[in-house]
Amino acid sequence: MSIASHIHVPISPRAEHCLPDYITQRMDAHHVTRIEKLLGGQHPHAWQPTPAHAIFLAGNDYLDIAAEPALVGAQIASLQASAGELLMSAVYLQEGSAQHRLESRLAHFMGAEDGILAQSGMAANVGLLQCVAGPGIPVYLDMQAHASLWEGVLSAQAQAVAFLHNDMSHLQRQVLKHGRGVIVVDALYSTNGSLAPLLELLDIAEAHDCVVVVDESHSLGTHGPGGAGLVVEWGLEHRVHFRTASLAKAFAGRAGFISCSSRFKGYFLSESRPAIFSSCLLAHELAWFEAALDFIKRADARRATLRRHTRRLREGLSELGYNVSDGTEQIIALEAGGEPATLALRQALERHGIYGAMFCAPATAKNRALVRLTLNAGLDDAAIERILAGCAAIRGEVALEQWSSTRRLRKLALV
Repeated sequence: MSIASHIHVPISPRAEHCLPDYITQRMDAHHVTRIEKLLGGQHPHAWQPTPAHAIFLAGNDYLDIAAEPALVGAQIASLQASAGELLMSAVYLQEGSAQHRLESRLAHFMGAEDGILAQSGMAANVGLLQCVAGPGIPVYLDMQAHASLWEGVLSAQAQAVAFLHNDMSHLQRQVLKHGRGVIVVDALYSTNGSLAPLLELLDIAEAHDCVVVVDESHSLGTHGPGGAGLVVEWGLEHRVHFRTASLAKAFAGRAGFISCSSRFKGYFLSESRPAIFSSCLLAHELAWFEAALDFIKRADARRATLRRHTRRLREGLSELGYNVSDGTEQIIALEAGGEPATLALRQALERHGIYGAMFCAPATAKNRALVRLTLNAGLDDAAIERILAGCAAIRGEVALEQWSSTRRLRKLALV
């Protein structure tokens, strides 16, 4: 037995007890006001281990590739061949490195001149906005744009200017008021599966000399020819200045990507703090993405299955009275409203073997919590019917008729 195994480190709350009140008050607001009083001691993101028969709809592996033998094998082979790696910032990688080769492949896949791999989608978005915005520069963000994009604006000390979700008239008014800047949207929004109106947005951007950033995290791999994304599907790759993506979705790995010009890449690697102060990707991570890219290009059948599941489930939920009209794609939001009602919805679904993800503030507006059902190509028709049967069975239990989203749907029907 090693000496270290005899070492006992006592667990003491003393350090936490010394925290100042401006921290403890915020902790109390979470643990006491929110978890204990509002939610009865139940955490909105905690669930029991899923049983074997459960339908798990809380992941982002849209094409069901995480356990694909060819991809796993490529990663294992890379690990077995490794003789140790030089861990350093990607800034210092020499031209022609494995990471640079993969960046070029991904850029070509997306119809871009060049690209940059980052540690995550968060790092990609924060780093990019540090480099394209700056103090006083207005950055126009859709109100449902991913939190990492808002964080990037804060990091750049730029001026965040929100516009109503997918409301191009409001965007136009904001640009006229604040002047040229950067317009930032998700191609496919992660909370409700809606698509950005990119054609109209680009017309506004070009009329006012604005830079456009499109986050393709939830559309890269699932949309477009060979999975190249919505910007390519709509033929807009020469009009959108930058695209970003988390590769933890359809690519089922752990990295982020930015499409850009080669000249911008050189500037980015010298100015972006996430790039400078993060290490490069490891060889087995690169091997995964190399294999995943080849697989995804050929995955038309899986993309078709995902679209078919999406249509069937959205149509079935609409027939059952659920308001899923905000979106059209593989991310489906069941919006119960407040957090207690949403937690009750999630638990009711779980009793029917359906495991979705509860989204609440700050991922959503305070009173617009929801359960997100994320579909994937690994589901079969029987699973889709089970989801619909479960949603039908709980309508009364979860007071569907009282949801604010249901009331909005009734108002739309009267217009």
